[in-house]
Amino acid sequence: MRSDRSFAVRIRVDPEVCQGHNRCTMIAPDLFKLDDIGMATAADDGVIPSGREEAARLAIANCPEFAISIVDE
Repeated sequence: MRSDRSFAVRIRVDPEVCQGHNRCTMIAPDLFKLDDIGMATAADDGVIPSGREEAARLAIANCPEFAISIVDE
């Protein structure tokens, strides 16, 4: 298990694509946060904590705009 956060698996929300449906925040509220106008962004620099990978995949699958992706850094 990698402990160096610079090489973590992360989620990314594309702000140009997100329409504010907020399904991601309902599915995984620890992985996403809302800005002042209700658009989702990745919480905690997008780092997916160990054991929350399935929740991240479920949030991605439920985004009607396909605005969320996983980035392996």
